[in-house]
Amino acid sequence: MDHTYQRIADDLRRKITSGELAVGDQLPSIPTIKRDYGVTSGTAQAAIRLLVAEGHVLTRSGSGSYVRDRPQLRALTRCWDRARRSGSPFAAEMEAQGRVGSWEYDSRTAQAPDHVRERLDLAAPDGDNPDVLHTRYRFKADGRTVMLSDSWERLDDTRGTAIVLPEEGPHAGRGVVERMLAIGIRIDGTDEVVGARLGSADECRLLERPPGSVVLTIKRSYVASGRAVETADLVLPADLFELVYGWRIDPPDEQD
Repeated sequence: MDHTYQRIADDLRRKITSGELAVGDQLPSIPTIKRDYGVTSGTAQAAIRLLVAEGHVLTRSGSGSYVRDRPQLRALTRCWDRARRSGSPFAAEMEAQGRVGSWEYDSRTAQAPDHVRERLDLAAPDGDNPDVLHTRYRFKADGRTVMLSDSWERLDDTRGTAIVLPEEGPHAGRGVVERMLAIGIRIDGTDEVVGARLGSADECRLLERPPGSVVLTIKRSYVASGRAVETADLVLPADLFELVYGWRIDPPDEQD
């Protein structure tokens, strides 16, 4: 297999990381790369695509390829104490970073897909009847999308209550812990499974990341008395965030 495109990408990447090509500088054009490296257009384009996928370069239609600004990695704290605070945990996290947090959403009743049904320990479907409230979120920092989330809550818990719609009513915009407490469900823990993968085309588009960018994934479930009452799939750009986990450890009782 011909790896010439990787050699070209390595050379251009070295120029970027060394500062020889600064943020905003235009990379050599495809004809220039063909001439300088003695390769075909396909090989030159493959080298540029690799740099785009790595997040070093962005392309502008009809203009060319440019060195992109590398965003500062920011901590996103995943802490039970923070989840219990009043108000939106995301908004509070963004405020702590000096940014304005906001979000768009779409909520609708649905029948839980198999992976959600398993996580919420739902019984077998009752015909076509919906059994979850599915909310799709786009979370933003200073107007820019930084996280996607699909959340599912059991309708047998929330149907007919003031919190059935997470972003409407008297408890709109509150965190899951605070909203559930309003109907007498005391959440006492959360489970999270963290992973990483290549983002889908749609995810990369919504997150304004280059195609094929790496994303962090979090499968989260809020638990009350041993039963999950809400579960969500979160997707974040891996080059924007690092996840910080912490918990409180109570000291052992003093011995007599």
